[in-house]
Amino acid sequence: MIKLHIKNRHLCLADILVCFMSYAMILALIVSASAEFHHVFLKALPLIVTSTFIFVFVLLLAHLYQVDWLYAGVKEHFTLLLSCFLASTVSFLLNIFVFKVLHFKITLAALFSASALICFIRYAVRLVCKLQTASFVGDGTRILVVGAGNLAVTLLRSIAENDRLHYTVVGLVDDNPQKARQRIYGAHVLGTRNDIVRICEEKKVEEIVFAICNLPSKDKTEILDICSSTGKKVKVVHGMEQLLLGSDPLKRIRELDIEDLLDRDPIVLDNQLIQQDIFGKVVLVTGGGGSIGSELCRQIIKYRPEHLIILDVYENTTYELQNDLEEKFPSQKISVLIASVRDQKRMEQIFDHYRPEIVFHAAAHKHVPLMEYSPGEAIKNNVFGTYNTALCAKKYGARRFVMISTDKAVNPTNVMGATKRMCEMIVESFEDTCETDFVAVRFGNVLGSNGSVIPRFKKQIAAGGPVTVTDPEITRFFMTIPEAAQLVLQAAAYAKGGEIFVLDMGKPVKIYDLARKMIHLSGLKPDVDIPIQFTGLRPGEKLYEEILMAEEGLEKTAHSKIFVGKQVKISTETLNEKLRALEKVSDESAEKIKEILASVVPTYRYRK
Repeated sequence: MIKLHIKNRHLCLADILVCFMSYAMILALIVSASAEFHHVFLKALPLIVTSTFIFVFVLLLAHLYQVDWLYAGVKEHFTLLLSCFLASTVSFLLNIFVFKVLHFKITLAALFSASALICFIRYAVRLVCKLQTASFVGDGTRILVVGAGNLAVTLLRSIAENDRLHYTVVGLVDDNPQKARQRIYGAHVLGTRNDIVRICEEKKVEEIVFAICNLPSKDKTEILDICSSTGKKVKVVHGMEQLLLGSDPLKRIRELDIEDLLDRDPIVLDNQLIQQDIFGKVVLVTGGGGSIGSELCRQIIKYRPEHLIILDVYENTTYELQNDLEEKFPSQKISVLIASVRDQKRMEQIFDHYRPEIVFHAAAHKHVPLMEYSPGEAIKNNVFGTYNTALCAKKYGARRFVMISTDKAVNPTNVMGATKRMCEMIVESFEDTCETDFVAVRFGNVLGSNGSVIPRFKKQIAAGGPVTVTDPEITRFFMTIPEAAQLVLQAAAYAKGGEIFVLDMGKPVKIYDLARKMIHLSGLKPDVDIPIQFTGLRPGEKLYEEILMAEEGLEKTAHSKIFVGKQVKISTETLNEKLRALEKVSDESAEKIKEILASVVPTYRYRK
């Protein structure tokens, strides 16, 4: 039984009415006498009823009474025209060969009139709704849309058809000269990227919405820099792939993040290779509740491991991660363990029980200034935590051990970097002693991670300033958390053992420029609304970071953003000597620890 929606039931009644009216109007125009009109109309009534039934029946078969005509597309309109043509044809043939009551010209005119009115009713519904919506839109937030392509058109259509949104589109900008002065859903293309500042002033723009997909990262960064410099709120619409999945573009609008202003091309992964590497395996992630560790877990679980084990010493973020993953992947086997990598006995129990095949070791103390004042903790957690985990991976037959390293391990000037370089030595030493593949993946700062400058800048801006930068010339390499995690998985899939993978971090970013951009993103002006102060380099801090040591050279991999540093071999005996030296002084004074650390890590540039 076919059920009609209440508003489409009204359409059905309207269709019945217009079919009768069409025959009545045509007959009234041809037959002038009232008595004769009634006689002809009654004689033709069986044909009129049959024709009306045919129209309604064909429209029902075509599911056109289930269409919301406010949002109907080309397919629905074409189906409507085709259905009216089919119903008219059948009705005409019935009159010619069965009923034989009306002249064929009269029948054609009536059927054409009925089809036209049925279509007009649906177009009228859409027109009236649009006019009602337009009466609300005029007083809405004034927005400028950047882009005039498919994504922007989809966005404008959604705004035009959504009567709950109070947006006024003052215009669009697009660099394509062929689109200059074009009109899209009532909005003109007013200029190019170079006109954005002028248009914002002239048109009193309140928000800018960036709606371009498949744009080179350099151009995207430049345009978003211009947008953020206007001091207006800037929002970004996610790409067309989200819309193809059925997502409403209005729900894909988000605030502009600092990540959008990085000149970085999107990461392309060899998902098949990663799938082969992880699918059906038991995978352990240490430091799983941290910034990198948690994102690694989110990426790993997509490739359906047999069992994902999340290990961390901190409860809160680990518990949140557990809830998030269990909600999104209810059928996935997940174990969450609270443990310290410093506790060798506990680590042995875990490895003995779960027998992980792949280990991602992300547990570490990473905060540079804090580790300068607590170097013993950096050694215990970073060096011996890595040693304990690697030793368990070797003893219990893990297939691969992946250690997360940092660019600060290259010619380190701080304790954190020196301990991570020591961790790399452990990886290089272990490789030749067992069948487990030991590798390290080295990358720079991660935007938004715990301890990064981004959260600190946000808090300082929210407090009214000042924003503190250590030095006007200080630079850092940056990548997003998802980028880093994805490239770690890709590098791990390439691993053969003993490698130090180096990720392409792109161009170094000046921290001073980063601070200015973040102030702009907040709708404020640097040095006017929010002052920027220089505080001087902190203990152990470099002005510039490096990604490679002098003795290392880079070799290409199958991925354009992943390279391999040449192995710097270290014997087991040498490693053990270095570990014993560090163990003896791990509870000594900070100066003593740094002195011994410099002796076991030759590239550590220790300043007394």
